[in-house]
Amino acid sequence: MFNELLTIWSDSPALSLATWLVIAITLLYAGRPHAHQLLRSSGRAIYATLRVAGVSIRRLEERVIARNHDVLLAMGREATEKTIEREFNRVNTIVERDLSQYPVLHRRLADTLKKIEGDYHESIDNAPLPPAWQEVLETISALPKSGDPAVASILENIKEVVEDSHDQTLKAYQQDTNERHGILKGMQPEWRTLSSTMKTVQQTITGLEDRARKIDNQMADYESMRKAEDKAINALTSSSLTQFFIASLVLAIAVFGGIINFHLISMPMAEMVGGSSYIGSVRTSDIAAMVIILVEIAMGLFLLEALQVTRLFPVITSLDDRMRKRMAIAAFTILVIFASIESSLAYMRDLLALDTEALQQSLAGTATGEAKFRWVPSIGQMLLGFILPFALAFVGIPLESFVHSLRTVMGLVALGVLRTIRVVLRLIGGFSNHLSKILVNLYDVFIMVPLSLERMVLHHREARASGAVAAPAGSADPQAVAAYDEPEAMAEPSAERKTPKPVRKARNSKKTDEESFGTEMPLTTGEA
Repeated sequence: MFNELLTIWSDSPALSLATWLVIAITLLYAGRPHAHQLLRSSGRAIYATLRVAGVSIRRLEERVIARNHDVLLAMGREATEKTIEREFNRVNTIVERDLSQYPVLHRRLADTLKKIEGDYHESIDNAPLPPAWQEVLETISALPKSGDPAVASILENIKEVVEDSHDQTLKAYQQDTNERHGILKGMQPEWRTLSSTMKTVQQTITGLEDRARKIDNQMADYESMRKAEDKAINALTSSSLTQFFIASLVLAIAVFGGIINFHLISMPMAEMVGGSSYIGSVRTSDIAAMVIILVEIAMGLFLLEALQVTRLFPVITSLDDRMRKRMAIAAFTILVIFASIESSLAYMRDLLALDTEALQQSLAGTATGEAKFRWVPSIGQMLLGFILPFALAFVGIPLESFVHSLRTVMGLVALGVLRTIRVVLRLIGGFSNHLSKILVNLYDVFIMVPLSLERMVLHHREARASGAVAAPAGSADPQAVAAYDEPEAMAEPSAERKTPKPVRKARNSKKTDEESFGTEMPLTTGEA
């Protein structure tokens, strides 16, 4: 078919190909205006369509940003309100525990101070000082002694009486001083009691001051969230991402724990349920082991909800205290029962493994021996089967953090996807616009021969027209005048060379679109 078309004009393929080339160039030259218009309009249409799509995505992106901000602020306000409520509860506990006993404490302080004051007054009541016996003795000693033995005897008796009185008075003074010292020594426990009481009061007041300071900080953060400040939003975003990654890590650890628990009870469950029965393509024993693990996790979630550790189920949170207490007891009882069942299954697994090993040895013809310390792995498996359900019961705490932070992370991911799509649409629109220009120029390359001839003809006509305009001013040649009288004939080629007004308008509109494309849709800092 191709050879027939190639030789339709001549038997020579080269001549026939040249003929086809001339026909194609002629047709392309004839349809040049329409082809240019088609290419340009197609490029502008694609560019405008993608531009509108980019603007729509930009608006959707703004809505996603606003939604993320609302979610972050709502979560932050809720967490801050819980923290403030908890701090007020602690302040109330301190007030009820310590300051409610303040009247009794005040009475104790008053009694202690009164007793201390009385003991102090008793300690400062000094006993009468001994009389000046020394002066009396010196005076008696200074009296002149006569030779009368009666006078000497009287003076000696007076001296002895005075010395005895002095000794008795000194002993009384020393005894009184010792009594005052005993009173002061007895005040020491009272001082210690007073010091301990004052330290208790100081600790209570200091604790209240610390709680009040924390409440002030939380209230400042809460006010910042209410004002939707960028600082609070950035802090909440960072906190949410941190919680997401930490909760993901803990959940991954819990998954591995569940896998270990599954392999721990899958073998004995196959003996209980039957290893030959299947539900679909999965063994019934595997499904039963998985159900046991999931029920344990569910009981752990209900237990944490009843204790108000998590808040995943508002229905449980809204129950009264008595009903939640009963629910917590029921969930804990079921969890203990399942843990005991798993412990017995783990022990059964060890027995089955021992029987399998003995069977293999008997089939191999080797003597079976009693292994020492066989009870150690049995006890280990039993403890592992009993502890793992309680470990999996606490999975509700990271699960709650993961669920709450997942909304923020999904919003950020959606925002990143929208920004990527918008940038790609802008790139495709700009590429299509420039591609249309390239195709227009490439189209002119194929028909460059007739275009060159056209330019030569137009240049020749313009030269003749300029010469005809200059001839009437220099001479009265009739031919020049005749040429001057034919402006329409001379103006037609130049008019053909000029770009039509619709085309110029299209180019101006194209430039306007390109400028608006670069100005109305700026890249954000995150995209850059």
